[in-house]
Amino acid sequence: MLPIPAEELNGSGTLGPYWTFYRAVAAEQLNRWLPAEPSVILDLSGGRGRWSGQAAKAGHRVIEVLDFRRTVDGQSRLRDADRVRHVRADDLAFLPDASVDAVLAEERVMSIELMAESAMSDVARVLRPGGRALVCVDSLVLGMAILAEQEQWQHLRQTGEVMLVPWPDGSITRCFSSGQLRELLMGAGLEVEWMRPRTVLSPSTVDHVLGSDTRSLTWLVRTELEAHPDDDDTVGIHLVASARKC
Repeated sequence: MLPIPAEELNGSGTLGPYWTFYRAVAAEQLNRWLPAEPSVILDLSGGRGRWSGQAAKAGHRVIEVLDFRRTVDGQSRLRDADRVRHVRADDLAFLPDASVDAVLAEERVMSIELMAESAMSDVARVLRPGGRALVCVDSLVLGMAILAEQEQWQHLRQTGEVMLVPWPDGSITRCFSSGQLRELLMGAGLEVEWMRPRTVLSPSTVDHVLGSDTRSLTWLVRTELEAHPDDDDTVGIHLVASARKC
């Protein structure tokens, strides 16, 4: 079953209620994950989300590594200037070992980064002992859906190998099973705390509930986050994991 049509994956299609729900879930997951005490957080999400702003508002100092290929809104830079430092860099060589308390790798950054093993090793290097990383990647469910829409049937059985999927815009995404994501994190020397699909509620369910009563968004988000589909990579377009450096 195709979870979401490819034209909807950038959030610009007809599934507006679902993407409203998705963003609310992601924001609440981050709220629950952020350190309780003021900390130094490295954001590798490339300026594609609001993760740095959310962490800064929670009282943390943030180093946001920006993607050279994208333009960051100037007003956002000024608004967050007191707590967010923006850096344009190809890698993390500018940071010394054990220099940050937490790392955000949202916006599918480890799927876009095809050399994910090297990037994750660098994440582990800059984390202090006890520091944590929050990682979001494209799932095999998403990869198989895209391949099916492209009628690339011969590749759908290769789920035991690294799955590299071409997108219509010419980019490549690396899709992970839960086992592959666990291997990525453990291979960098991190201990996996938990892993789950970002959302398990279907777009049709979310659309139906929100269509009946828009005030039910809070209830839907709470229901989603109280579900415990650990390591279940049979649903959801993205996998999210939290890992700790021992």
